Amino acid sequence: MFEVNRSLALLRPQAPFLAWLKSLPGAIDPQLTLETLAADCNALLIPPADDYDSARRFVLQSYRQLFEAELADWCEDQSLWPQNISPNLFQQWFKLEIHSVLTDLATEPLEREAFVPLDLDGRAD
Repeated sequence: MFEVNRSLALLRPQAPFLAWLKSLPGAIDPQLTLETLAADCNALLIPPADDYDSARRFVLQSYRQLFEAELADWCEDQSLWPQNISPNLFQQWFKLEIHSVLTDLATEPLEREAFVPLDLDGRAD
């Protein structure tokens, strides 16, 4: 068992996110709930958090990239996304939880792979 030099941030979807999901055309399960979404929400490794406010500021620096990744997980059609993505909207749609201590119980070494965002508009970056 090892303590890892990271903290954990969870992005728990809130009611506006669920309302947006249910407004999308297609086959979103009408029984989908916030509890279901929150049960397997995205977890982010962040630098070790000395306090909630500094960890929150760190996450909010990437609010647009995080917001767009959450939206893209459910809908590739950007015309159906909210038009005015902002830090305030991000905080309305997602509850941010910070967990300062992260313990690694696995025996295998930690592996890293570069994140490659979805290419939703066909551009080569």
